[in-house]
Amino acid sequence: MNTADYLLIAKAETASKPVLINGDQAYSYEALQHAAAMLLHGLQHAGVQPSDRIGILGANSLFWVASYLAILKLGAVAVPLATVASPEDWRRNQTFVQCRAICVEQKLKGKLQHMVLSDVALLDESSLTQTSSKVWPEPDPTFDLDRDAAIMFTSGTTARPRAVRVTHRNLQANTESIIADLGLTSDERMLVVLPFYYCFGLSLLHTHLRMGGSLALCNSFAFPETALDMIERLSCTGFAGVPSTFQTLLRNSSFARRNFKTLRKIQQAGGKLPVALVDELIAATPGAVVHIMYGQTEATARLSSLLPEWLNTKRGSIGKGIPGVQLRVMNEAGDDVQPGETGEIIARGASISPGYWNDAEATVQKFIGGALHTGDLATVDADGFIIIVDRKTDFIKSFGHRVSSQQIEACVLELVDVVSAAAIGVPDDARGEAIILFITLRTGGAMQLLTDQIAAHCAQRLPRHMLPRNVILLDALPLNPNGKVIKAELKKQCVALLAA
Repeated sequence: MNTADYLLIAKAETASKPVLINGDQAYSYEALQHAAAMLLHGLQHAGVQPSDRIGILGANSLFWVASYLAILKLGAVAVPLATVASPEDWRRNQTFVQCRAICVEQKLKGKLQHMVLSDVALLDESSLTQTSSKVWPEPDPTFDLDRDAAIMFTSGTTARPRAVRVTHRNLQANTESIIADLGLTSDERMLVVLPFYYCFGLSLLHTHLRMGGSLALCNSFAFPETALDMIERLSCTGFAGVPSTFQTLLRNSSFARRNFKTLRKIQQAGGKLPVALVDELIAATPGAVVHIMYGQTEATARLSSLLPEWLNTKRGSIGKGIPGVQLRVMNEAGDDVQPGETGEIIARGASISPGYWNDAEATVQKFIGGALHTGDLATVDADGFIIIVDRKTDFIKSFGHRVSSQQIEACVLELVDVVSAAAIGVPDDARGEAIILFITLRTGGAMQLLTDQIAAHCAQRLPRHMLPRNVILLDALPLNPNGKVIKAELKKQCVALLAA
C-alpha cells in the first residue's frame, strides 16, 4: 500500500477529528485529505509523473502535509527542503536531485523562483483553491513498497549534498516500530517544534497520522515560552526535541517550574543528551514518561530506545534496538565488542535506506551487506545496553589519548549555569590537539565566575589530557537545520578568535 494511503487509511471514524492545529485554525482528517486531493490534482496538472522528484519548501502547515501526502500518493518522490537554508542551498539541492516541481509556501516563493530552472513548476497555497476536485483515489494493493518515497538531505556541510533515499517500505516499517515502542494511541496530541523537513520531525507526523492522533504546530522556538504556553492551552500529551531543545527549556525557560497536567510522553533523540540534563528533564516532568531514543536519517528516523523502566539503572545508554531493528556494536575485525570495548554501531532492519541518491561511492562505504554502518562509536554493558562514546569524526587526540568530545561536554553541563557546550580539537605542538570548549550561558550568568568554576570542575572530574585549554563564550552555538551543533563552523571560528 502506498504510504499516503497507509497514513490516512481507516480514518472514517475520525473524519471530523482535528489532525493539525496551527495557530487558531484546526484542520480535520477530512479537510487534510481534501487538501491533499487538491494538491494531487495540481501536481498532475503540472505534468508530474511517478518517480519525479518534487521539492517541499515551507513551515509546518496544512499545505506542507497535504503536499507531502499528494506527492507520495502520485508515486513521485518527496524532497523536503530546509526553510533555514540559503537560497543558494535550495538551488544546489533541488538541482542535485533534479526536481520536476516544488511545492513552496507563498512567502518563500519570491526567494525561490530566481533559484530554479524555468521548467520547474512551482505550486503554492493557491493550489488549494484552484480546483474543486476533492476525490482521493482508491488504494492500489499492488503498489511496490520498494519504490523511493522521499529523499532526505542529511545535515552535513560538504560541498556535495548527501541525500538519503527512503522507500515506502522504510517509512512504514519505522512508523510501526516507533508506535510499538512508544505505545502510541489515537488520543495522542503532539506539540511539534521540529520541522517536518527533518527526519525526526517527519516521524512525528507519520506516527500520529497513522494512529489517528493530532499535532499542534509551533513553528518558532525563538521564544520557548510560546511552546510551553501551547502545551498547556492545547492540552498536549506529547513533546519531542533534540538536545539543544531540552538544554534551552531546562536551563533558560520556565519549563521546570510549570505543571503540565496533560503531558504524558516526552521523546528525546537527535543526539546524546548528557545525563545531568536527563536527570533535570525527569525531575521537571513527574507526570510524564521520558523516552531516550537514537536514530539516523539513513535509518529513516529512529533505531533504538531506552524504555522508561530502564532510566534509573541504565541512564546514559541509548538502550536497545526498537522492534524490527537489530543493533550490534562491532570492532574492526567484525566481532561483537565485549563490555568496555569500543566499536561501531551497526544496524539492520526494514527501515534501513537502500543508499544515497546519485552517490554510489558513499553508499558502498556506509551500507555494507544490507547493514548501516552508523559512524557512531559505542560500547556495551553486561546486559547488552549500548552507550555511545562519540562520533568517529568528533574524537580529539590530546597528549596521545583519544578523547571523547561528548564526555567533556557532559562534564561541563553538570554546571547549571551552562546552557550548551561543544568541545573541539585544534592543532597544538605540545598536545597534538588542544581542546577548545565553547559554551553558552543561562541568562544572567557571570562569565568570569563561570570560567573559574569550569576550570575547577573539570580538574576534579577529568584527567589532565581532557582539560580544555581555552573556554570561549558565545551568545549561541551554530546549529544546522536539525538543531545539531556544527563543529566544523566552530573550528573556523576558533581559528579566527585565537588569531585575533
